[in-house]
Amino acid sequence: MSLPPIEIKPLSQVTAGQDWRLSLAHDRPEHVIIWVTRGQGRLLLNGTRRGVGTHNALTIPPRTLFSLELGRQGSGMMALIPDGTEIRLPTGPRQLRVREVTSITELTGIFEAAQREMTQGRALAQDAIDAHMALMSVWLRRQISQPDHLPVAMNAAARLSARFCERVTRQHADGLTMADHAAALNVTATHLTRACKAATGRTAADLLTERILYAARAALVETNVPAQDIARHLGFGSAAYFTRFMQQHTGQTPTALRKAAR
Repeated sequence: MSLPPIEIKPLSQVTAGQDWRLSLAHDRPEHVIIWVTRGQGRLLLNGTRRGVGTHNALTIPPRTLFSLELGRQGSGMMALIPDGTEIRLPTGPRQLRVREVTSITELTGIFEAAQREMTQGRALAQDAIDAHMALMSVWLRRQISQPDHLPVAMNAAARLSARFCERVTRQHADGLTMADHAAALNVTATHLTRACKAATGRTAADLLTERILYAARAALVETNVPAQDIARHLGFGSAAYFTRFMQQHTGQTPTALRKAAR
């Protein structure tokens, strides 16, 4: 079966005025490459939160929990590359703070050239995009090999937080509580909460809630699936509980959210 096409989008197109599409903790089925061209904010990646700014390149493998808060003045580009691609992409999540002018110009040029192919509708456009992404892969792997970009050792709290985030991506729709995840990780709920708070600034319950909320909002605005079926799929005991959850975290009912988005 053929893979879906590679997509290149400005971050403004990804959010389409709905900041939750990046700011809520979530994961995607594709490889995600983000190039921040303006602004600064906060990034959640690999179970830790850190600052992010202009000329930061982010590599996010499929099913890796992340969030990005750049604010209204921030801008950048995103590449979505299907899992299973033959392009040699980094295997782990990375944040690269790029300072060399030549490297900044190279990556910006690759993104701009790939986006032109996306929008101009020329013959063999997808082949050209694939070639640009192969060049991007070379650029990323060259950057990662530099001493300035060696990964920072994670402390015990960050390692536990990363393990919890991995579980959240796989099992956020299983109806498990934060305490259930803590037990599966052989730690107490209190210890897990403290570790996640230290590593991300969010509690473990916050991270789990955000991932469920993202899935709920995406299903409401991108599909016509009835709210009660979304509630069931996400492990809620009843449609009424799902409605209360959405009102608590968004101020709107599922029906109102769906109507407003359309």
